[in-house]
Amino acid sequence: MTIVQRQILSIALFSFFLLLVFSIMFFLAFPLESWKLLFERKVGNLPFVYIVPSVILFLGALYGLYIGAGWKKQLLLVENSLIDLEQGRQISAQTHSMQEVDSICSKIDKVQKQMAEQTKLSQKLANEKAEDQEKRIQDIVSQERNRLARELHDSVSQQLFAASMMMSAITETRPLSDDRESKQLKMVEATINQSQLEMRALLLHLRPVALKGKSLQEGMKELLVELSQKVPMNITWKIEAMPLDKGVEDHLFRILQESVSNTLRHAKSTTLEVLLIKRDEFVILRIVDDGIGFDVETRKSGSYGLQNMYERAVEIGGTLKIISLNNKGTRLEVKVPVI
Repeated sequence: MTIVQRQILSIALFSFFLLLVFSIMFFLAFPLESWKLLFERKVGNLPFVYIVPSVILFLGALYGLYIGAGWKKQLLLVENSLIDLEQGRQISAQTHSMQEVDSICSKIDKVQKQMAEQTKLSQKLANEKAEDQEKRIQDIVSQERNRLARELHDSVSQQLFAASMMMSAITETRPLSDDRESKQLKMVEATINQSQLEMRALLLHLRPVALKGKSLQEGMKELLVELSQKVPMNITWKIEAMPLDKGVEDHLFRILQESVSNTLRHAKSTTLEVLLIKRDEFVILRIVDDGIGFDVETRKSGSYGLQNMYERAVEIGGTLKIISLNNKGTRLEVKVPVI
């Protein structure tokens, strides 16, 4: 039985009970000469004794229907609030006409706030756990990259250097000639030199030099001086002193490393120019080589290194432009606004 049906039945019975009580009290206070009068007097074609109870029951049923509908509406609001709570939706604040229902809804709202706090706490713990796990993975990857870099530097890099020295000694001691054997030796020597460049670029990727408390200018000079001592390339630079945020310095330094590594691996250039200046509230990092160049649009979509440089420039609010022509070199420029 629904709440509406229960309300109709209970109020109808209550109305009939009141009618019965008040009728008895009335007839006791004002007794009738004859009870037959109740049956003899008619309203329409029905005796008066049937009319009054019927009207009372009908009015009681209507009142019960009204009360039951009100209760049903209030309980439906409570049910909808519980459904919203179950599904995680925000419960809209409402003022209810019944104090009991309003109290229930306020408790539901309190439970929702507690659940929201628990959800925030759970998400925070999950984020911290994920960040901690990611940090540990990065530490493991960094340690493994450093180990590989040390092993490559101590074994393969040293062997390539020794092979390069031996080939230089062989070609220098042989008499000048254009025979086939001399050309092959030159090709081997060029291959070894290129392998050395590839190895240095690979080491730069595996174990990038961090600033570690140094300024961007100091880190750039240290990197370029070290490269100029190890690679057969004319490296020049102009680096102006300027205060920059740590995040900007780190991203610019990583872009320089990535660009130099690409130059060593692919450009086959003989010169490298690096410029770091400040003009019109912009920091400009420019890297220019005279290598073989490449198709920027083709390489941009498929190169992880180029995409990484573009993303780093965007992260610090800057722009990165690359101009490259076949056999005429490549020019990379990063512009970052100084705030």
